[in-house]
Amino acid sequence: MTGFGSAATQSGPWKWTVEIRSVNHRGLEVRFTMPREFLPWEAELRSVVQQNAARGKIDINISRTGRPEATVHVEANVALARAYVESWRRLQQDLQLPGDLTINLVVGRPELFSVKEKKVPPQEEHRQVRQALEKALRAWNKEREREGKALAQDLRQRLASLDRQRRRIALRVQRILPQIVARLRERARELLKGHKLDEERLLQEAVLIAERSDVTEELVRLEAHLKAARALLRGSGPVGKRLEFLLQELQREFHTIAAKSADLEVTAATVDARSEIEKIREQIQNLE
Repeated sequence: MTGFGSAATQSGPWKWTVEIRSVNHRGLEVRFTMPREFLPWEAELRSVVQQNAARGKIDINISRTGRPEATVHVEANVALARAYVESWRRLQQDLQLPGDLTINLVVGRPELFSVKEKKVPPQEEHRQVRQALEKALRAWNKEREREGKALAQDLRQRLASLDRQRRRIALRVQRILPQIVARLRERARELLKGHKLDEERLLQEAVLIAERSDVTEELVRLEAHLKAARALLRGSGPVGKRLEFLLQELQREFHTIAAKSADLEVTAATVDARSEIEKIREQIQNLE
């Protein structure tokens, strides 16, 4: 979900620039920084962003710049200037004053001039802002896709590691019963001290212990969850929240296996698996 994208559009002397920055976030939070006159468009612009993102804290900065000499013009109040000149001429005639009337007469009269800023039509400005935003979003998505491919590859490797731990546990479980019988036999002989050992009774006890520690269902569910997670990474569209759910299920199954089994090798495999799950959990925060 982290990424950066920028784009600009231009019309005449005006230029509109959009910059997008995003960081990880469980939900979707979009914040705009832009000129006050753009605020009426915020709901529409937010909708455009929501069509491109499902998660993340996204900051969008929209600015407008223009060439000063091209964005302003000076208007002369010709009627007022004419009134000044006519008044001076009457005064010159009435008082019989010598000299000529020149431009210098009106240069020092600031009220004869007004400076006005050239405005962009609202419809044109709206079109330019939206176009710049859409271009910036494409650049932003391209950057996120590049990072997403690298993250997906890392997650596939970690899921493969979890699958190895699953197979390690499954293989170990197949060998547990004979070892349980051997341990029970040894312990029983120590306790009986030379008395006859009831092999049938011993086997029954071993079977009961094995049944209590049976994790077949958990292993089947683990395989299904891992298969679903790999399928999500091969697909398209947002996958972060669904992967989070599957990760919770994987965590639960490995935890249950650890609780059921008293075998050290199985316990070690579940510890390795849960450590890998925590690493995956951190990476998933980077996915949408």
